[in-house]
Amino acid sequence: MWSNYFVQQDEEGRIGVAGAGQGGGLGGIKGGRGQRRTHKMSDSQEGKIKLAFFVSIIGVTLTVLGMGTEFWVELAQPKNFSGNQTCQMAHYGLWKGCIRTLWVADIDPERTSCGPVELPGESNCTYFKFFTSGENAVIFKKTTNKNLNLAAAVLALLSLTMMVMGSICIAMSLSKGVPFFLKPASFCFILSGVLVLLSVLIFHQSMLALLSSDHSIPLHHELSWSVACVGSAGAILIVGGFLFIILSLPFSPWQKCLPHKNSAT
Repeated sequence: MWSNYFVQQDEEGRIGVAGAGQGGGLGGIKGGRGQRRTHKMSDSQEGKIKLAFFVSIIGVTLTVLGMGTEFWVELAQPKNFSGNQTCQMAHYGLWKGCIRTLWVADIDPERTSCGPVELPGESNCTYFKFFTSGENAVIFKKTTNKNLNLAAAVLALLSLTMMVMGSICIAMSLSKGVPFFLKPASFCFILSGVLVLLSVLIFHQSMLALLSSDHSIPLHHELSWSVACVGSAGAILIVGGFLFIILSLPFSPWQKCLPHKNSAT
């Protein structure tokens, strides 16, 4: 029994030496391949990825907040336009618009237009019909351009889709412990940021088209806080995508050559 045990140990020792030698053959090759396939990220690299993902999540949150609200632009009539104690203003976003009736007495005397929107008053909000029946909306006798509004909304939805895909890639990278999914995640987040900024630009063009459709009612217009949220979100998403690109690159190529130089000396 003992002789068989020692013979088995001797054979295993020979196989191990053959695999670890300079001409290790198939065993050494398999071992080297296994090490390449099971390359894991370090704790410091994982922490950097989580920090970059936190930056991207801030961009995602601002995007959802801005897209879900109807404060992209404010349109205000002159406060004495109707000649009574009230005035009207409108604010709208990607999905719906609201008409607010405010008291002139509540408005700052130095302000010539109706507003701001934060003042107390009555609101009448409706969803845009160009998503369902294809009808243009009419705001103070001015007509929207449904093609531009639809393009802005579609780009916004595509950006949300890319954010979800990028978040899935980061979750898989952290769960598997491999940096392979960082490059697809960076592409998704950079593309989502670009789509968000394009959505803002096209929405601005739709607002200009709305104002130029009729000139019977003078309106004061300004972009509101939702556009600031979405614009900031687009920039943050692009920065987060480039952070993932940096983290996906090899650390220092010259560090890999350092052991070879030491071994040669």
